[in-house]
Amino acid sequence: MTHLPQTRILIVKLSSLGDLFHALPTVRALKEGLNAEIDWVTQPEYAELVRYFDDVNDVLAFPRQHLQTQLLPFLRDIRKKRYDFVIDLQGLMKSAIVTASARGDKKIGPSGSREGAHLLYHTVAGRKNKDRHAVDELLDVVRHLRLPLPNPLHFPVTFPKNSRQEGLHIALCPCSRAAGKDWPADRFASMALALQQEFNAVIHLVGSPADRVLCEQIIENIGSQAVNHAGSTTLIELGSLLQKMDLLITVDSGPMHMAAAIGTPTLALFGPTSPKRTGPYGNQHRIIESSFQSAEKKISKKTRQRDMRYIESISTEEVTAAALAMLPALGGRT
Repeated sequence: MTHLPQTRILIVKLSSLGDLFHALPTVRALKEGLNAEIDWVTQPEYAELVRYFDDVNDVLAFPRQHLQTQLLPFLRDIRKKRYDFVIDLQGLMKSAIVTASARGDKKIGPSGSREGAHLLYHTVAGRKNKDRHAVDELLDVVRHLRLPLPNPLHFPVTFPKNSRQEGLHIALCPCSRAAGKDWPADRFASMALALQQEFNAVIHLVGSPADRVLCEQIIENIGSQAVNHAGSTTLIELGSLLQKMDLLITVDSGPMHMAAAIGTPTLALFGPTSPKRTGPYGNQHRIIESSFQSAEKKISKKTRQRDMRYIESISTEEVTAAALAMLPALGGRT
């Protein structure tokens, strides 16, 4: 049997949480198609998470907030090894500079690169096409290298497994990084109460330290059988928690992509943003989109994400009905 020589690949994907998970099928295809050893450059806050990605050999942290003191040590580290391919899956100027700084025979940027990043690559992986999911867009580099496309797609990440208590467990992620994407807290509470009454479910609130107070307010309106995990879990612990859930109900957020990648069924609420590019990837998930249509013809992304009318057009009854429909199909009814 003939074995291909191992190829060394450096992946540059700095952020954000959801984007890292979007890249996993591409990384798996590169590893398998090129018999590759994969290193990955990411931002420090995600370095430990990327170490749990199955296909990653080594992780290098790009010190974006401490460039004055840490840039030179980072450059020394990144240039210790020579790569056959340095592949930027971010497509921004900062990631392109990292790509250009690494020692590599061929440097490839994503088809959707911007900010002039394409000037720092040897080539880009095809024509720009934003009219599709980000997962499919990132696979352009696999097509560019004429490698087999996985079918079905895999998101190889292994979080520590913890014992799971009996009963139905539902996670709620009510917060994002944009106020206009956040469904009202009182509606989350009303919906959670209905699920408790129907299924005797345990409700788990997840989020960042900044989300803890709002999550506590939701719990106060739910009562018993509710736990506030916001701000008390690392990303690794969050992954372990989400993989034990029967369902995640979430706004457009990073935990939504984490749950989708590990196979936790997800009900996602989309207000000012479009799920076409960044919805939970996979057939087991369900999306509820805003019905609000602005009379204004041209609206900036920032303006949309401050406008609460989009997310508030999604009713409590609509979300509750969708969750009730999903749970029996998942075998969760007690």
